[in-house]
Amino acid sequence: MKPRTGARRADTAQDAPPDDRAGRGALSIEQWGIDAIPEDEQNSHPRNLFTILSGGSLTFSVIIIGWFPISFGLSFWQAATAVIAGSAVGAALLAPMGLMGPRTGTNNPVSSGAYFGVAGRLIGSLLEATASLAFAALSIWTGGDALAGALSAFFGIEDSTVPRLVAYGVLSVIVALVSVLGHSCMVAAQRFMIPTAGLCLVVGLFVYGGDFDASYAGTHHDEFGSAPATWLVSAVLCASTVASYGAYAGDWTRHISRKLHADKSIARALFLGGLFGMGGPFMWGTFASAATVSGGHAETDTPFVLALVDGAPLWFVPALIYLGLASGTAQAVINTYGTGLDTSAIVPHLNRIQATLVACVCSTALVYIGFASDAVNSAVGVFLQLLASFTVPWIVIVIIGHFRRGGFYDRDALQVFNRGQRGGIYWFWHGFNLRGLLTWAVAVTSGLLFAGNTWFVGPGAGLVDGADIGFLTAGATAAAVYPLVLRIWPEPAAMCGPGAAGPAVTPPAIGPAYVGGSGPPHPGAHDGERT
Repeated sequence: MKPRTGARRADTAQDAPPDDRAGRGALSIEQWGIDAIPEDEQNSHPRNLFTILSGGSLTFSVIIIGWFPISFGLSFWQAATAVIAGSAVGAALLAPMGLMGPRTGTNNPVSSGAYFGVAGRLIGSLLEATASLAFAALSIWTGGDALAGALSAFFGIEDSTVPRLVAYGVLSVIVALVSVLGHSCMVAAQRFMIPTAGLCLVVGLFVYGGDFDASYAGTHHDEFGSAPATWLVSAVLCASTVASYGAYAGDWTRHISRKLHADKSIARALFLGGLFGMGGPFMWGTFASAATVSGGHAETDTPFVLALVDGAPLWFVPALIYLGLASGTAQAVINTYGTGLDTSAIVPHLNRIQATLVACVCSTALVYIGFASDAVNSAVGVFLQLLASFTVPWIVIVIIGHFRRGGFYDRDALQVFNRGQRGGIYWFWHGFNLRGLLTWAVAVTSGLLFAGNTWFVGPGAGLVDGADIGFLTAGATAAAVYPLVLRIWPEPAAMCGPGAAGPAVTPPAIGPAYVGGSGPPHPGAHDGERT
């Protein structure tokens, strides 16, 4: 494969042979950035997708999602059905988002340039970076809380400030190390988490089972007005958490070869990983929350991790520490790895390793800011609700576009923006495809109009007793509007690859790279579509 001028990768890999850049060993540093991975170097397997989703979810930052329905006041069975329904919907949105990576060899935000334009794909990069940083910070935060709660239980330490601050720092260093090593090390870490952290959760079923009461009736629903509204909010939290991984499913599937693995095996692994690999830990959180509340060990507003520590015998506390520290690290790595890729996409001068270190520093800063303001746990529910209104329409547009075009992508044209060039079939108008961008903007706006949370309530939410249906409205709007926009404003046939029916199109020529993204465009480039 001929080298492409300006393709970004780690400096140490510029002249390295492909085998050295693949980072196959768990302790080898992966050198591939967001430049397209050649097909003969895509050596991962669909089962690794289930491994990543499952192993990375066996920790408090994911389990805590199952605590929210109980803390909102639902009964156990109401909470359980909300978790199941939400996880299923989220998994259905997640599954097809793994189909781009094997074709494009890069992550999903860069691949989305096919539908939003090579510059417009920055929307996806920002969405992924925002979600990833928040979840990474939450993983480190809950790990520190687990350690602080354990020290209080063992040694009666009343002021856990110093242990928490130290724990945050130690976790951040480990997360940075594994994230820099890359995909192979991340997969190895998740494989280790499944049997070890999984065993802790299985034992936890017996530990908290003595206090569990399946008939737990819940409490009041003052925060959302009614039980149906609270159920919907709970389901949306689960769905949005699973679906949010769709933005960075390509981080992992870009390592999978289509020559060796069919689309259905990739989609199936992601669906099962979302439904069971993530939904299972959600359900464990619901079970444990109901047990600690009905057993009198905590109130519905007691911090989740501290409630677990208070309701557990001392011999089980080390398992809780492990779930918070070791498993929390594994989850944080998933997010900082993805954020590193996107940071290198947003800031072209940074390679993957440099960008990953920046991402780790930012996530650590969020942890300490959250510690100072005590805002992380209280804001995470609202954040996930709002995230859904921004992310789901983006996912819907990408999925529709992928199937409408028959899964065709021009790998080289997707890298134009990353290399400081202009032109190619995805250049559209100044690098933006207004069809996708306008649809996304309309969908997000409609979602916010029907959003209902503790930060604000949109006018549309008042029509449904204040229930948050922004997630559903945004997704439905994108699904309805995008095909209509494409019918009224058709895309050039070149979008569907060779042999597609439609008017002949000569795409703008890809010009040479220019330093810093400045300088005159190549004479062959065109700031609009050529028809």
